[in-house]
Formats: sequence, C-alpha cells, structure tokens
Amino acid sequence: MEARDTHLLELRGQTYGIINNQSSLEEVFQNRTLRPILKMQNDLFIQVFINYAVKQKNVFFSLTPEKKMVYIENVIQRDVKFRNSLKGMIIGLFMLDEYAEYIRISSNLNKRMMNMLVERLKSQLQVIEQ
Repeated sequence: MEARDTHLLELRGQTYGIINNQSSLEEVFQNRTLRPILKMQNDLFIQVFINYAVKQKNVFFSLTPEKKMVYIENVIQRDVKFRNSLKGMIIGLFMLDEYAEYIRISSNLNKRMMNMLVERLKSQLQVIEQ
C-alpha cells in the first residue's frame, strides 16, 4: 500500500493553506488532504455537475446567475445520491491513514468537504455555463 500512497501524494501535489500549532484536526486534514484532492479533481467535478444539470432537464442553464448559485448549493446539500457520488470521488483518493482519520471525524469533514466543493463550483460558474 505504500506505493499507492506515494503515487497519490505525487498526483495530489502540495498542501494548500496554513498549518500551525493552533490548527484543528479538521483544518490540518482540509489543507493537507481535501484541498489538494479538490484541486486535482476540479475538471471532473465540473463535468459531473454539468452532466447532472443536463439530466435534470437543463433547468440550471436557464436560471439567472444568482439562482444558479442557489441551485448548486441546494443540489449538493439535498440530493443525497449526488452528494455521495461526489464524496466518493474525494474519498477514493485518500491514503489509508487519511481514511482512518476521516472515519473518526467524518461528520465535520463531510460538511467541510461539501462546503468547499460548493464554493469551488460557484466560483467557476462561467466555466460551467459554457
């Protein structure tokens, strides 16, 4: 399994954000694990969201920009199957020790994960619209 971990770290790249002695476990996990994975998977998340929106009868594409932001938030918070699919795309890139840590504090990390993904998609609205 060490080879897998080495490859994952190479793929994910560097830590993002500041980690210091006052950082909580969640902050450290967020900056060491979640941010690099979200950045690496960004293009996939955009395509997955576009596919979801198309399958939902293209309603998203006819909304105003403000309503699109709300739509993104609502879909990720309320559609359990879609949210679980997105979580799987992130969790699948955890190393074994990260997964062990994730299970201990999964509730807090799930909230952080989804909030970060929502913000990431909202900030790329123009890319999604193309």
